[in-house]
Amino acid sequence: MRDSYREQLESVVDDMVRLSQLVSTATRNASQALLTADLQLAEQVISDDVQIDNLAAELEQRCFGLLALQAPVAGELRTVIVAVRLLADFTRMGDLAAHIAKIARLRYPDHAVPADLEPNFNRMSEVAVRMIGEASDALRNRDTGQARRMAERDEEMDDLRSSQFRLMLADDWQYGVEAAVDVALLGRYFERIADHAVTFGREVVYIVEGELSGDEVWS
Repeated sequence: MRDSYREQLESVVDDMVRLSQLVSTATRNASQALLTADLQLAEQVISDDVQIDNLAAELEQRCFGLLALQAPVAGELRTVIVAVRLLADFTRMGDLAAHIAKIARLRYPDHAVPADLEPNFNRMSEVAVRMIGEASDALRNRDTGQARRMAERDEEMDDLRSSQFRLMLADDWQYGVEAAVDVALLGRYFERIADHAVTFGREVVYIVEGELSGDEVWS
């Protein structure tokens, strides 16, 4: 019976990793749709968001079942608690990817991102997708070192966001108010995806060590 319980617990972790892969794919596709004005891909990201929501809802019920029927303790209990907490982060990350795709759809056939900012957003996408993948690997391998590196990765995302504001507020900004609003929203969406990945890393440390590092590590 106990072996079956541990198998159930590991299957939850495996599906958390699978959920992170769905989020990573959504972020990558939304970014491509944004930068290439690909309407079909944008629509796919928007419609596929329900898969993330459904898997998250299923996992939540399985976690509640483990809590109610198996009474996990110590690291096993932390794993279930973290899984429940992270499900909200996963669904929000999926929503943010869908928001990016919706702006791409709204501006089609034009590009929502001004040409001068395309390299910036391309790099934002790369950083976000990499952070999701590394956070997922940290969970799969219970790797606290990799988990803690999420905060370092997030610094580049913050720098990219600051660069956007410098361009938008410069006297030679030539793209108008509408483009500035799009850039501000899109930058915020990517930034929040990275923030959720940092939370993911923080929770992995909690699973393994039972406590969190000082806030200075994660700020």
